[in-house]
Amino acid sequence: MKPAITEGQRVPEVTFRVRDGATWLDVTTADLFAGKTVVVFSLPGAFTPTCSSSHVPRYEELYDALQDAGVDDVLCVSVNDTFVMNAWKEDQGADRVVFVPDGNGAFTQAMGLLVDKSNLGFGPRSWRYSMLVKDGVIEKMFIEEEVPGDPFSVSDADTMLKYLGGKAPPDITLFTKPGCSHCERAVAALDEAGLEWDELPTSPRILRSLPGARTTPQVFIDGKHIGGADELIAWLAGR
Repeated sequence: MKPAITEGQRVPEVTFRVRDGATWLDVTTADLFAGKTVVVFSLPGAFTPTCSSSHVPRYEELYDALQDAGVDDVLCVSVNDTFVMNAWKEDQGADRVVFVPDGNGAFTQAMGLLVDKSNLGFGPRSWRYSMLVKDGVIEKMFIEEEVPGDPFSVSDADTMLKYLGGKAPPDITLFTKPGCSHCERAVAALDEAGLEWDELPTSPRILRSLPGARTTPQVFIDGKHIGGADELIAWLAGR
């Protein structure tokens, strides 16, 4: 997919019609980009599978890391009206990503990234891509390869963060059970370190399926099993 506007050029000048509560607002390109470093990711549609399960959640999750890397705002653009985008934002619980309704496809068309998805009953939609924009000028674009289906390999939040030289927080999962004092120690250590984690209730059957595990908690970091509370605390000390 070859865009009409690319790196080194300015983003299109477009006015977006946005509904804020009971009020209609005109939000311009200048409002969104002037004097700011902005990450934009654009996708085929609100409430669609990959967009809802992966694309939006990861940008929301890495928002702080992107800001630490110098980004002021993160924008999600889709060829949907403002009512749909507002409902999707609420459904996603995305408090920090700004949802931009390109309802008429004017921005996406000017970018040269409007595609026909009539075969899915969607009509004109955006190709999936991301870009880094500084004061309205595109510095870097990541455009998904033009292959069948819904490719999603380069417009993700991790790729953008890596380009910016930032570092994603570790993905931490704890397998726990109620009343486990060692689980409480692990949680307290993570709280003290200021790290987020997911906690999954376990059972003897689940524990038997984990490598070398018979007790709780069992800790996985970035997909790697590191052990229990003592191993977690040692890992935290060595960060």
